[in-house]
Amino acid sequence: MADSDSTIHLVSSDESLLNSARAALGPIADIEVVVHSDADDLMQAGTGPGDIIFLDGWGGSGSENIYETCRRLTGKTRCRTFLVGGNEIQVAEPIAVFCGATGVLTRPLTTKTCRNALTAVIAPRAPLPGDNRGKREPVLPELLVKDLVGESGQSLIHAITDPETSLFSFEYLTLKLDEEYKRAVRFRYPLSCVMLGFDGQADNEVLRKLSGVFLQFSRDTDILGRFDESSFLFLLPHTGPDGAEIMARRIGEQAEEMGLRDLVGDPLNVVVGISSCPHPEVTRREELFSRSRDAFQAAQHEGRGAVRVS
Repeated sequence: MADSDSTIHLVSSDESLLNSARAALGPIADIEVVVHSDADDLMQAGTGPGDIIFLDGWGGSGSENIYETCRRLTGKTRCRTFLVGGNEIQVAEPIAVFCGATGVLTRPLTTKTCRNALTAVIAPRAPLPGDNRGKREPVLPELLVKDLVGESGQSLIHAITDPETSLFSFEYLTLKLDEEYKRAVRFRYPLSCVMLGFDGQADNEVLRKLSGVFLQFSRDTDILGRFDESSFLFLLPHTGPDGAEIMARRIGEQAEEMGLRDLVGDPLNVVVGISSCPHPEVTRREELFSRSRDAFQAAQHEGRGAVRVS
């Protein structure tokens, strides 16, 4: 590869990523690195043809997750965009590509991976929406869409949500648990993990009504998902154990008032397990999850309406 003049826009406020990027890009000739604290800062500064964006996969802007940020950037720039994250970012590559990214890069950045990113062979970018007013928007090739999200008529939202409840799917919850835990640790705010469920089985109508209760008592920034057939997992940013318990009890009370019943006609026995960080026994996302699961199992043994905080 012959090095060419390029500007890399690094969107991150993480010093460790900034330092590794500078070290990795240093040996590559004719590269200018411009650092932006967030996507809004990048959009205000502007980009040029041939520029490349490295987007911190552990970042995000307010309630906007990194994939929404990626979609926003690729919709307004002609730049190749790479999401940079830990090993888990490889699992999320199909979602990243669907959201407009050229690919993903794994921390720590190396000269080799950066050089490969600079020489990535991609098809020409479609015209920006403003360049094509009044014309039909380009669509992704049918086979590519099927590869990413299944049937070509299926949207990204359908690909990451549970069809019976319209809450997030288990697979997407796994990605969000990692993302939200790292964000909470980095910015030092509380994060609660809530596992809620009931004994037995329920039909789709009851599940939809129960999901409506969840949404009624949640905020836009909360992540609500279906864990398995009869249990659910919530991630509540900026919420400690007391706030999570209040939410859980309100949900249980509302479900009881609505008279929701399982397939055999018994009232739903809603129980809840809660864990939070920061906590001296939570140093990894797996521990945050396992403590909520253990609390949930203990609540199941206690019986109807039990809420256990670990």
